[in-house]
Amino acid sequence: RIFVLGIGFFTLCFLMTSLGGQFSAKRLGDSPFTIRTEVMGALESRGVLRRMSDMLEMLMKRMDILARLENSTDFHKGDEARFPLDRFQPAAGLMERIQAIAQNVSDIAIKVDQILRNSLLNGKVMEGRRDQCEVPRDPKYPDCAGKVEWMRARWTSDPCYAFFGVDGTECSFLIYLSEVEWFCPPLPWRNRTVAVPSPPPPPRAQAAFRRDLARLLELIGTGKESLSFMKKRIRHLAQQWLRAARRLEQKLAGRQRDHKHILIHIGFLTEESGDVFSPRVLKGGPLGEMVQWADILAALFVLGHSLRVTVSLKELQSHLGVPPGRGNCPLTSPLPFDLIYTDYHGLQQMKQHMGLSFKKYRCRVRVIDTFGTEPAYNHEEYATLRGYRTNWGYWNLQPAQFMTMFPHTPDNSFMGFVSEELNQTERQLIKANKVSSMAVVYGKEASIWKGKEKFLAILNKYMEIHGTVYYETQRPPEVPAFVKNHGLLPQHEFQQLLRKAKLFIGFGFPYEGPAPLEAIANGCVFLQARFNPPHSSLNHEFFRGKPTSREATGTAAFQVSSQHPYAEDFIGKPHVWTVDYNNSEEFEAAIKTIMRTQVDPYLPYEYTCEGMLERIHAYIQHQDFCTTSSLPPSPKTRSPAMQSSPSPLALSPNATHLVWSPSAGWVPQAWPPVASLQVWVSEPQHTCTETCRRHGLVCEPTFFRFLNKEEVFLQLSIACESTEYEMNHLYPAVAENVHECYLQKEPLLFSCAGYNTKYRRLCPCRDFRQGQVALCRDCL
Repeated sequence: RIFVLGIGFFTLCFLMTSLGGQFSAKRLGDSPFTIRTEVMGALESRGVLRRMSDMLEMLMKRMDILARLENSTDFHKGDEARFPLDRFQPAAGLMERIQAIAQNVSDIAIKVDQILRNSLLNGKVMEGRRDQCEVPRDPKYPDCAGKVEWMRARWTSDPCYAFFGVDGTECSFLIYLSEVEWFCPPLPWRNRTVAVPSPPPPPRAQAAFRRDLARLLELIGTGKESLSFMKKRIRHLAQQWLRAARRLEQKLAGRQRDHKHILIHIGFLTEESGDVFSPRVLKGGPLGEMVQWADILAALFVLGHSLRVTVSLKELQSHLGVPPGRGNCPLTSPLPFDLIYTDYHGLQQMKQHMGLSFKKYRCRVRVIDTFGTEPAYNHEEYATLRGYRTNWGYWNLQPAQFMTMFPHTPDNSFMGFVSEELNQTERQLIKANKVSSMAVVYGKEASIWKGKEKFLAILNKYMEIHGTVYYETQRPPEVPAFVKNHGLLPQHEFQQLLRKAKLFIGFGFPYEGPAPLEAIANGCVFLQARFNPPHSSLNHEFFRGKPTSREATGTAAFQVSSQHPYAEDFIGKPHVWTVDYNNSEEFEAAIKTIMRTQVDPYLPYEYTCEGMLERIHAYIQHQDFCTTSSLPPSPKTRSPAMQSSPSPLALSPNATHLVWSPSAGWVPQAWPPVASLQVWVSEPQHTCTETCRRHGLVCEPTFFRFLNKEEVFLQLSIACESTEYEMNHLYPAVAENVHECYLQKEPLLFSCAGYNTKYRRLCPCRDFRQGQVALCRDCL
């Protein structure tokens, strides 16, 4: 008896729980795309109610039979029964309760049936409306029909479409394509609020220089050796950053600076990209990228902007507002960041997960790019047609959105990094403690030393050689016995070693790292190899696939003439010596001369904390790739790159080049200011970068739009028998032997790099601040 009662009670509990679960689903009408699903759920609920009512009825009958059997048995037992006569009163009470519940369930079932009938009727009305949706033929939305066709076939390929309400019906396609994406016109029957004029945006908050870096260290986070390295570097240079911020604040004299919300996504440190750097931080791996990222973080923070730092794909998706799925849909809300600093790995990750929003917001992206990306490799169509396509190019960004470690090409923005500055006392102490016969080799990995026995033997005749090669248990066999190997040193100990040494010598690799500048800043002479022929993607595996020619002619070949071209070209002797290591006599003579030469510690201003703060401040406040550049009104405009309005340029007083005319009635809101512009004509064998440098100037690609005109050829006394508009990264230019002039058809291909002996190029040049090639004199 107890068993039967227990089974009945728990069955009742189970049924009530099931009923509650059925009614916990989303309410009808929450979304126009969920009606079918909700109706089916309600139909199932009605079935559960009916089954529950039937089971309760059966339970009551069985309990009634059981009660009659019990009464009959007790009557025959007579006096033997010793239990009270009311022992079945609880069972009777339970039966009454079950009868009441059964009646209630029956009533509920009737009411649910009525509700379902009404819901199905309404659903049919809505289904009728949804089935009546037709693809609009609106010339303002020419891609609508094609996109609907694609959705019919592929809408299940990514869960993000269902997340936005797509359910396979025509109307759900059109609603998505008009309200989430923008390929179709809005449906007239959709509930849409009447557009009202939006109030003017509030004044942008102003940035204030920060006086403490503790909060930045928290933002960077933990969990990776690479992050620990960057935080140590920031702590070590903290006082220099803060002193530089105070100097820049005085220099700006209270000038207004817009406050920005900035996302920093270091893509190469994510697990999805492999993160090959973090495990090698403590084993002599390359640190140049992490040095630069640490300095970027410090500069942005000190300048007073709001930062978010991510080193994982999951964090990136969360900060961007990526919908669930495979990345084909736009973001769920407007991008909350004014700027995004990332690298090529992060750029690829954003493209994969932002859908159409990537195209919309890519103008806010800044790509930290060690070796640079030239326009010929950046333009997808042109790179494909002309053989410039590489693994890293074809993004169709503005070339200045790529930010380099060194000023390779003016086409990109020079980001840089910083080296530690010395005060006067430290400089004097270094000069007093220099050991003229001490050399340190540039290279922490044993493989760099392989095959260098000949050079080391010559160097060993004159100097004591020190190395910082990583090893775990035994000395690397590539390092000769006469070399004093210190193993991998912490940064401050490595600095102390450089402060004693006279010579810092490179063996050809790594390319363009920060260590040579640190050595020169600590009073060392940097000796490096001249590459003959220059290293390029044609003869060296390391450069294969790099999206830059580094001043090559028309071939897609990345070329460097030495291990550190910046040190060779921008610093030079007596601090930097570049010699032919294959010529033993030249190599030995250079060592002897270096030992006799006295040099002071030297650090280019653009690699100081203040220099880097200047650049980043100017970029943030003035670079705007989301707003179309203003051009003078033109009655006939063939393309954004081809303007036929009168030239605002005038011949200089000495008639050698063009300058911005003081009498020009139109002065654009351009940065750099057009007052710094000079137009020179290159020699056939020179790039625009080299042409401007020969005149003590810097090529400025943003000025190409002002000289991409037929009138400019006439002003420079260049006779053009014909003028053509074409896509070519060397244009505007003239082929003088046939008097044919060429103007640029595609603005993204304006480039300071490249030359062809067939052409003389029109080159836009500008002045620059002392020690700061990235900025013109009035650019700050």
